[in-house]
Amino acid sequence: MLFNKKKSRRNINKGAVNMSSMIDVTFLLLIYFLVTTVLTPPEDELSPALEVQEGASATPDELEPQVLDVVKQGNEELYLIGSQTISTREALASVLSKLPHEPGLIVKVNGTTSVAFALAAIQEARNAGFEKVTYVPTNP
Repeated sequence: MLFNKKKSRRNINKGAVNMSSMIDVTFLLLIYFLVTTVLTPPEDELSPALEVQEGASATPDELEPQVLDVVKQGNEELYLIGSQTISTREALASVLSKLPHEPGLIVKVNGTTSVAFALAAIQEARNAGFEKVTYVPTNP
């Protein structure tokens, strides 16, 4: 039997891409993305979550943070709170016990003071009943 090579090559079905399936998949993806897209209003049009009460105002004492500075002046380490200068841990405990505990206390520690002196301030604040004590290191 004799096979003609040219004939067999003509009869071979070359690969054809069915475009109707491709178009169907594209439209299904388009519909999926349109349906699942959540349209939200711009942020400047949103209503705020916080509401202002009529006649509500805060006194300046409520807005001022309670700051305890731990500094080193010369060879002496001191606690400064407001205009008071305190040098001993016992005196610090008595001053801290008189302060309101709700706003918390910020302990600002200068980089030149000893770690033990700074930790004593934090511990005395905890012993005085402060639940929120924030440690803030500062550069000398």
